[in-house]
Amino acid sequence: MIAAIVLINVERGMVNETAERLLSIEHVAEVYSVTGEYDLIAIVRVANYDDMAGVVTSEIVKLPTITKTHTMMSFKCYSRDDLQQAWDIGIE
Repeated sequence: MIAAIVLINVERGMVNETAERLLSIEHVAEVYSVTGEYDLIAIVRVANYDDMAGVVTSEIVKLPTITKTHTMMSFKCYSRDDLQQAWDIGIE
């Protein structure tokens, strides 16, 4: 599974509406409202890179309330669950 973090700026007062619209896009797994330079962060998960390009450039950026995006592709996911499973089976 390929994941990307999409940092998003939206028009003033449109955070909630934009977040809901983002969640209606296939492969957008989660959307967070955040503080700082960006208004929203969308987590996108797809099976291949071609799908990622389609989601980000053909779907997300077409939302009229989005003013700017910055996409970061992930290399590897680290989670507490993965770590706990490794300890449970004795991997050191």
